[in-house]
Amino acid sequence: MDKQDSATKPSVGLIGIGSMGWPMGARVRQAGYTLTAIDAAPGRAEQFAKETGAVAAKDAAAVARASDIVITMLPTSQDVAAALGGDNGVLAGLRSGSVVVEMSSGMPSRTRELAELVAAKGATLIDAPVSGGVPRAKTGELAIMVGGDEAAIEKARPVLLAMGNNVTRVGDIGSAHAMKALNNLVSAGGFLIGIEAMLIGSKFGIDEGIMVDILNASTGMNNSTQKKFRQFVLSRAFNAGFGLDLMTKDLTIALDLARETATPAPFSALCREMWASAAAMLGKGKDHTAMAKLSETLAHYELGGASADTKR
Repeated sequence: MDKQDSATKPSVGLIGIGSMGWPMGARVRQAGYTLTAIDAAPGRAEQFAKETGAVAAKDAAAVARASDIVITMLPTSQDVAAALGGDNGVLAGLRSGSVVVEMSSGMPSRTRELAELVAAKGATLIDAPVSGGVPRAKTGELAIMVGGDEAAIEKARPVLLAMGNNVTRVGDIGSAHAMKALNNLVSAGGFLIGIEAMLIGSKFGIDEGIMVDILNASTGMNNSTQKKFRQFVLSRAFNAGFGLDLMTKDLTIALDLARETATPAPFSALCREMWASAAAMLGKGKDHTAMAKLSETLAHYELGGASADTKR
């Protein structure tokens, strides 16, 4: 932890200690903040508290009562709404003047509705989804998009900087969730077209490791070629830490935004359908990098093998 007295810092609450929430919460603790946490999985909050020095709460209301800043890191807007509502929800214990930082990948319109509920309690909700995955969550190098009231964002900024090294205000409430969905749309498109190119090249006879190296030195480079193909596809590990179902959800949000803004998006629609097809084919609980298996099935060809271990 840093040398600053934790008593001078705002107290922080965390609701959701999943694959992302755990390292993000750990970074908050390492920065010297008092942290009260809860998770739906039995015993997970207690284990997190044991390993990080956080405090495990009995319910979301207790988290809110103990916190100046309450972070939600949950799968969907529906989960966030459930955590906020009810007799034991965040709203039941929320302090006047506190800030709720909604860091899930939520639906922009639903986020605005939740912000109104929080405002009725004398507090402020901002949306602050992240990009970078589990590896960058562990190192505190997430990119964090933020939407909402500027004063509330500034109050939460030091806590956000404990988790990320790039905090950018996008606009009004809901705008960050919109931007996160659009970012994942671009990421999903890059992954899909890259896998198809890898399959074409491999079937032609080009070494897969060499293809990755050339893409990363050329204009075809993207996040997937750099950080996913060799690490999670060619290795057949498929464990990047972000769910296929969550990626499909974000692409659906992006397409909803296209419809709401009357923006033709034919390629985006096809991309979303491809990812949804992979989710349906592979079933629940799969990593998003397993999307490659759909393209492999269509091509009757599997990537990976010796070239996966080639280091250049």
